[in-house]
Amino acid sequence: MIAIIDYGVGNLFSLESSFSAIGENVKVTSDAEDLKKSERIILPGVGAFEDAAKKLKSSGLAEPLLDEAGRGKPVLGICLGMQLLFTKSFEFGEHEGLNLIPGSVRYIGEVIPSGLKIPHIGWNSLKLGAKSIIRNEGEYVYFVHSYAAFCDEKFITATTNYGADLTAAVQNKNVYGVQFHPEKSGNTGLNILRAFCEV
Repeated sequence: MIAIIDYGVGNLFSLESSFSAIGENVKVTSDAEDLKKSERIILPGVGAFEDAAKKLKSSGLAEPLLDEAGRGKPVLGICLGMQLLFTKSFEFGEHEGLNLIPGSVRYIGEVIPSGLKIPHIGWNSLKLGAKSIIRNEGEYVYFVHSYAAFCDEKFITATTNYGADLTAAVQNKNVYGVQFHPEKSGNTGLNILRAFCEV
């Protein structure tokens, strides 16, 4: 069973539907016991980092998530869920993340040309780094974000170019993250979810 964490800030229906479409047994849950029983965990998220981090902690699911990740269970963070995997975020202040991947989350306006719109919304292609759950170079996926992760390149498994190379996917052992929305990225997104289910 794949557990999708429900802590009040995720696009849960689309994710649940995507996993069901590829034949996976999935459960949207706010119960820590389900995280323990699951084979894999999904951490979704949309909105602001500080609010999401507080809701995840107050839900009582942050510690069980860290425990399961520490035991080697595959975890996938999506969009803001990916950002929460990092050490900290500088979105409207400085806020602590889960520290499952060393690095920080910063405003993309610091690195992209001033003429480009923020948030970055739309379809962009992927350039692959280290081998991971994304298998094909150049495929297009759907992004909606104003902040991006900055970390050692050894954790970066894909980038996308939006006036500058931005982190699109990461991995630290059994912990994975994608900045884009696989559930909104057609067959490419479904294939990425399938690959996660195979790790």
